[in-house]
Amino acid sequence: MNKIIITTAVTIIMATSAALAQKTLTVEVTNPSKTIRKAQPVVIKLTDTGFEVRCAVVKCDGEEIPSQLDDMDNNGTFDELCFLTDLDKKETKSYSIELRPTGKQHEYKPLVYGDMIIANRKTKEPAQNDCYVKSMSAERGTNPYGYMYHHGPDFESELVGFRVYFDHRQTVDLYGKYKRQLELAHTKFYPTKEDKAAGYGDDVFWCGKSFGLGAVRGWDGKEQQMLDDVDLRTMTMIATGPLRTILEIEDRNWNTYNPGKAPITMKTQYILYGGHRDVQVIVCFNRKAEGYKFATGVTNVKGSIEMSDHKGLRGCWGSDWAVAAKDSAGHKRETVGLGICIPHKYILSEMQADEDNYPFLIGTDSNRLEYMVTFGSDNEEYGYHSVKDWFEYLKEWKKDLEAPVEIRIKY
Repeated sequence: MNKIIITTAVTIIMATSAALAQKTLTVEVTNPSKTIRKAQPVVIKLTDTGFEVRCAVVKCDGEEIPSQLDDMDNNGTFDELCFLTDLDKKETKSYSIELRPTGKQHEYKPLVYGDMIIANRKTKEPAQNDCYVKSMSAERGTNPYGYMYHHGPDFESELVGFRVYFDHRQTVDLYGKYKRQLELAHTKFYPTKEDKAAGYGDDVFWCGKSFGLGAVRGWDGKEQQMLDDVDLRTMTMIATGPLRTILEIEDRNWNTYNPGKAPITMKTQYILYGGHRDVQVIVCFNRKAEGYKFATGVTNVKGSIEMSDHKGLRGCWGSDWAVAAKDSAGHKRETVGLGICIPHKYILSEMQADEDNYPFLIGTDSNRLEYMVTFGSDNEEYGYHSVKDWFEYLKEWKKDLEAPVEIRIKY
């Protein structure tokens, strides 16, 4: 989801001599490809505007469209504006954006959802009605996994749902759906028999100690290593809608098990947009990570068929129980497709599949890694239902990722 941003002129409109200024931007968004693009995210760095924003209004052809403001570093100031656009083949659309220093962002229909919930240790149920939290930290030697309802934060679009385990694994687990709808606020990842009879989705994935869907792990020269050795682990729901969810995980002073390398602090963001089944993964370090090696990949679903273009795209299609055998009453074997797409510059090695994973060895000479992950459930009324269709989707998905929409901004 890389974007091209071209900065040109500046326009400032004064409301009255007594009023504060508001800034108006003109944004042109172009689809460079010969395929129709749906729900394409447009992200504007507000720090580039030199203007503190409290409210934004985005219009196309004079009609207001939904937008979202996000405080990325939790300092009380919005850092990014995003909106979604549909584009025909080779189409360009123009948007007018009003950035206002006062007011409150308008409310729009949510296309995504996310939460973190504290659990009652005895009943395993939510602690109380107001048990939703934005951020939680755990010091070395403590494990918040059992204190979190559904074991960590969860987030969803209408197409797919996810949760990330709040422990040393930090595995990305999967929630598959039948209908195209938001439902985690209701099921909280654990649907009842009545929910399932009504067509709600469920956990469709067995993680174990695998990567799940693209978790980052350490590398000791022989095998992947969990994130056991950190001074502080923090998970924060930076944004929960209406257009995107952003989960950030900080692992402070992580001993990555790279021989001879000092601990490093890593922040990982998982960004899910409305209308999407794929998730953007952005990994940032507190300094250049030159010489460090990390591991990621996707689970080797039991009996799965693998595909790879050996240039960063890798996936599988397979079936397994989503829960431990002893707990499998009422559940069925679930068929899922997984995918990961990593820019070639980050790949040190595409490693051979093992019992648990289809793994990559990755690294960066800078302080940043970025890649994409995706999945689909065979339960979906709207999705993919064969290995052939899933692998075709993965190929087209990569083509779209390599031809992102182009954004031109006039400040």
